[in-house]
Amino acid sequence: MPSLLIRNVRPMGASPVDVLVQDGRIAAVGAALPAPADAAVEDGRGALLLPGLVEGHTHLDKTMWGMDWYRNEVGVNLIDKIENERAFRHTSGHDAAAQSLVLAKAFLALGTTRLRTHVDVDTQAGLRHLEGTVRTREALRDVQQIQIVAFPQSGLLVRPGTFDLLHDAMAQGADVLGGLDPCAIDGDPVRSLDMLFAIAGKYGCPVDIHLHEPGAMGAFSLGLILERTEALGLHGKVAISHGFCLGDVTERERDALLARMAKLGMVLITSAPPSRTVPPLMACRQAGVTVLGGNDGIRDTWSPYGNPDMLERAMLIGMRYNLRRDDEIEVALDTVTHAGARGCGFEAYGLDVGCRADLVLVDAQTPAQAVVSRPVRQLVVAGGRIVARQGLLQADVAAL
Repeated sequence: MPSLLIRNVRPMGASPVDVLVQDGRIAAVGAALPAPADAAVEDGRGALLLPGLVEGHTHLDKTMWGMDWYRNEVGVNLIDKIENERAFRHTSGHDAAAQSLVLAKAFLALGTTRLRTHVDVDTQAGLRHLEGTVRTREALRDVQQIQIVAFPQSGLLVRPGTFDLLHDAMAQGADVLGGLDPCAIDGDPVRSLDMLFAIAGKYGCPVDIHLHEPGAMGAFSLGLILERTEALGLHGKVAISHGFCLGDVTERERDALLARMAKLGMVLITSAPPSRTVPPLMACRQAGVTVLGGNDGIRDTWSPYGNPDMLERAMLIGMRYNLRRDDEIEVALDTVTHAGARGCGFEAYGLDVGCRADLVLVDAQTPAQAVVSRPVRQLVVAGGRIVARQGLLQADVAAL
């Protein structure tokens, strides 16, 4: 891979420097760097330099991004959405391989170089959606790091056979084991979590559990998850997606749960939805809990909303939490950059020498302005390779 020298950029709004990329890594950062003989040279024109953006929670396999409009007439309950989606995907022949690739590329064009996606595993579809998304991960492996979560969207206990399918999913290429509402969906939280963590114990894999359950119910489930995390020595390997209960319970109970989460290195992933009570972002961070951001579903049978632009997601997080000061808006950006990478376990992340060269150039004076204005991505570099200009993928990447 030839070297790449990007001149005159401002890392996170700092003074202008040059960035030298060699062998897919940041090799040097400084003023007036000499250009190696084999280097391609890009003029950054004083652009703001961000590290590659991170999507901490999405569902590539179920998107209808780029397809005809889906008329949403689904019921209001969580189980209504689950059953409607499963039926639609079964009868329509929805192609997880094709659709996950379309959405992953859309993320990449807008600067997302690392993402975690939950993929449905159930007794009706089996591992079909997983296999399709694995093909996307392999097709883009040189330009985008994708973590796949084997996710029992229809529940674990309520659909017998799902336990064995989750075993198979982990054996066949999933990176993370997913879970879902052990009280509200499975109805037997102790047995549900015992079975789930038995798989985690066997494979030593990270765990990411959707916890929509509110109030006391969610706090009870979270307590059980904390107990099993500690008992199995899964420090730093468990994530809670949504965690709405942390916004419902009393401050005293919340703080006790957050202290236990911080002690076990348990992270929280939020889309900061406007329709639910959300965990308090600043209180979580002050307690030492890493909070990262994600879109959740994008343009699917659950919801027509969503956009593969992580600067937009950072803006929505900022708005949901009433973050107005520049330093507060930078916290929102952190949820889709450094905290996102740390929470998902993506290594060699950032703008320091030795980090993987995932770089995004935008026309903005400060990180806060980049979040608020969401400018066109002038240049996206992934693994040391230019993959997009002016928001459009390079032809060789678009053809993958």
